[in-house]
Amino acid sequence: MGALDDLAKNAQQFVEDNKDKINEALNSQQAEDISDKVLDAVADAAKKVTPDEHDAKVDEVRANLDNSIGTEP
Repeated sequence: MGALDDLAKNAQQFVEDNKDKINEALNSQQAEDISDKVLDAVADAAKKVTPDEHDAKVDEVRANLDNSIGTEP
């Protein structure tokens, strides 16, 4: 477990040391473009396997996730 603990500690330290850069990357136009494509694909896939009455909920979840990533609210 020592090696795993060290890895987790190093990852946590990396995130802490680079918090500003990580937040900047998550709030970039590139992140917005990529997240839109991924979220659209996931929402479309979910709509294909769920009954139509759940489409509005899928769209709501997609919008909530989209608001958390990228540059557009």
